[in-house]
Amino acid sequence: MPVIFDITEGQRHDSVPALSLIERVSPKCLLADKAYDNNAIRHALKERGAQAVIACNRIRSSRIPLDKDLYRARSGVECAFNMLKQMRRFATRYEKTLRNYSAVVTLACIRMWMRI
Repeated sequence: MPVIFDITEGQRHDSVPALSLIERVSPKCLLADKAYDNNAIRHALKERGAQAVIACNRIRSSRIPLDKDLYRARSGVECAFNMLKQMRRFATRYEKTLRNYSAVVTLACIRMWMRI
């Protein structure tokens, strides 16, 4: 379930705002795919006492061990994004202003939490 979000430009890589999101929450672990495999994110998580469950990128010279059982739970993250994208207004971004689109994202996240 989403707890916090940040809206960026479409051409910006997802790992760029990840550090600011990690600072705003106190996670116990981060389930992420290979795109988030960089030293800055791993260091930020280690400082907060959180476990980094991130698959190693193929260009990394030394492999970092991965908890495969916990990594399998990452499918729940993908399902959450799929659930959000089922809401047409969220997926197509009809709103032109950041304020309005942020409100749509907030309402979509609230709708997900209400399903519990």
